[in-house]
Amino acid sequence: MKKIKVMLVDDSALVRSTLADVLSSDPEIEIMATAADPFIAAKKLRKELPDVMVLDVEMPRMDGITFLQKIMTQNPIPVIICSTLVETGSETTLKALEYGAVSIIKKPKVSTRQFLEEARVQLTDAVKGAARARLSRLKPRTALVEPKLTADAVLSSPDGRAMAKTTEKVVVIGASTGGTEAVRQILETLPQDSPGIVVIQHMPEGFTSAFAKRLNDLCRINVKEAEDGDSVLRGHALIGPGNKHSLLKRSGARYYVEVRDGPLVARHRPSVDVLFRSATRYAGKNAVGVILTGMGDDGAAGMKEMFDAGAYTIGQDESSCVVYGMPKAASEKGGVIEVLSLDQIASGILRAIDADDSNQQRRVSRA
Repeated sequence: MKKIKVMLVDDSALVRSTLADVLSSDPEIEIMATAADPFIAAKKLRKELPDVMVLDVEMPRMDGITFLQKIMTQNPIPVIICSTLVETGSETTLKALEYGAVSIIKKPKVSTRQFLEEARVQLTDAVKGAARARLSRLKPRTALVEPKLTADAVLSSPDGRAMAKTTEKVVVIGASTGGTEAVRQILETLPQDSPGIVVIQHMPEGFTSAFAKRLNDLCRINVKEAEDGDSVLRGHALIGPGNKHSLLKRSGARYYVEVRDGPLVARHRPSVDVLFRSATRYAGKNAVGVILTGMGDDGAAGMKEMFDAGAYTIGQDESSCVVYGMPKAASEKGGVIEVLSLDQIASGILRAIDADDSNQQRRVSRA
């Protein structure tokens, strides 16, 4: 199997060494080159192009965002932004996603063994996802890791006794690689009176708050990072915080979110599977589930549970995905009722909310 060639660009020798050690531990990845700044990186790029570049933001002589723009204009390659997540840099790093970066990862720090193992899982998955990314849409699994947990690690399987159908609906959305722009496009399109929404976007801790603030400035609906106990209201969207699981709960007629710690589920925290399972349990037929672009299969099992409980489910189509991993896995499990291109999903959500009777007929005909 051809290995994924990675170039690391960071002004810290310690960070370059740590990233190289973490990524090289995966047999599918090799470090092609390292560079202390974009000028050195540019010279090495003239000799050989990597499959993926991992790029710092704050560096001497040229910042990472400027270098990213040059790369994507002159000779596009998949780029992952690697950040320390300082609050002052969060908005700048999010901007990199608009310029063509595939995803954001958190710089690993020497800490507990569990932290380093989780960092390895997340870093290697990010690189593998980037290697498969379709750059035109933007402007094999790791061995020898901790067991891949299911949503059972956070919430037990649904017992089939979801809350009875009511007039109050809720939408749950899951996304990963390429998902920041996909989520933006969907939420920007939705009207002010849209049903309450909860979103899981695979992002590191610290970025989800800035991501939510950016969306709130762009959208007609209100968007914020979810906090434990937040109500899920019409005209509002909650973004699950990085490094925490977010669950949909219900008390009487009120939906709310529970934000909690827990192990990686489907190799992620937050996990789409956890959100979707909680929607199955507490919303049942009242829910609409949407799975968007992303590497891996997080959300596939949860979407099948939603489907089985009578929820309406939508998967993004292959042609509009940056990485057709998560929607493909959900479709293969039989959990997707309707496959739509990204520009059709917002209207698909609204149509599903307003057409429960016809949805049930479609479910029967699909079966």
